[in-house]
Amino acid sequence: MHTGEQYHNFMLASERDRAVRGRFQKMALDLLGKGADILDFGAGTGIDAKTYSAHGHHTFVYEPSEAMRDYLGHHCQDEIVRKTIVPIASPDECRVQAVTANFAVLNHIDDHAPLFEELSRAVGPGGFVLASMLNPYFLGDARYGWWRRNLLTLMRDGHYAVASESRIHRFTPRIVARAAKPYFRLERITPRGLGLATHLYMFLLLRRI
Repeated sequence: MHTGEQYHNFMLASERDRAVRGRFQKMALDLLGKGADILDFGAGTGIDAKTYSAHGHHTFVYEPSEAMRDYLGHHCQDEIVRKTIVPIASPDECRVQAVTANFAVLNHIDDHAPLFEELSRAVGPGGFVLASMLNPYFLGDARYGWWRRNLLTLMRDGHYAVASESRIHRFTPRIVARAAKPYFRLERITPRGLGLATHLYMFLLLRRI
């Protein structure tokens, strides 16, 4: 089990993860209106939140892990004092243009329908949810037995859970889109086509209806 500080330092030291984070942040910032409020759902240690705040976005942070929350309080101490970053105990405590969920936060949740219903109360019409999720089609995972064993399940059901302590789930985009209805519609998948075979993460943009 990582402490918040260990996780934070690992993510900043990983060149691959920094590149993925950079692409995700750019996509989120390009989509946000000037000065728009945002909820960082599963904010971790506040790496993304600090960037959003630095770009002029009032940022709410929701993080269920106590270890992550503690280090977020350290990493974003100045922003929390200035109230440009605001920790909350529930998404119901904010009203925002957008929700971001980076680095497989939604892969820890087996049923997204209640979550999207909850997020629909936080996001106004025309707003969005941007989620970075583990890509079930990533061929780099084909070397693992669990990937091969679950391939037929993925094709049939669009969803499976990896038998491990954390019970990480894999979802196809259509399963996420179905769970998001009737509140959100799937607007964009990045990457698309053959690019899905070579990227560990896929970015799903869901627009509030």
